Amino acid sequence: METPQVFISVDDYLQYEENSPIRHEYLGGQIFAMAGSSEEHNRIAANLCTYLITHLRGSGCKTFISDMKVKIQVAQGTADIFYYPDVMVTCDEKDREKFYKTHPCLVVEVLSPSTETIDRREKRLNYQSLASLQEYVLVSQDQMQVEVYRLKESGNWEVERLGPNDSLELNSVGLTLTLAEIYDEVFAG
Repeated sequence: METPQVFISVDDYLQYEENSPIRHEYLGGQIFAMAGSSEEHNRIAANLCTYLITHLRGSGCKTFISDMKVKIQVAQGTADIFYYPDVMVTCDEKDREKFYKTHPCLVVEVLSPSTETIDRREKRLNYQSLASLQEYVLVSQDQMQVEVYRLKESGNWEVERLGPNDSLELNSVGLTLTLAEIYDEVFAG
């Protein structure tokens, strides 16, 4: 016998999430618990967040780390998705919701073995549906490797893969970081 799926409303999800001891992502009526992260994962996200906050101070742009949700409306009024990106930047003054943002220009996910496939496929496609998004960055926690997906003027997304000696240009916020800066205190040497 198959267990019936339980769907919850966005309002019920947001209310539940305010008091929940663990975070959950929301996909069109269903919630999914999120796992904790490794030291490497945490350090990479913190490094990126620190550089972004410092660089964007006073600009009107706001940087958020893993406890702020992004809301994606998939089909007009039919489904909503809420993710917790590892790092997110919004520069849109309309982004005033207290518990989630809707207009990020930059989203970063640090890849974990349990979430890499979801980050590369499902989340990438859903994030790329946001009109405000200019860059989606995937950062490996196991090796010095970064992928950045950029929205081109043609409306197509282009991917750039970077290795240990490269620099990551975040055009959406006007910041360039070396991979050594991103991975500071993660790998010896």
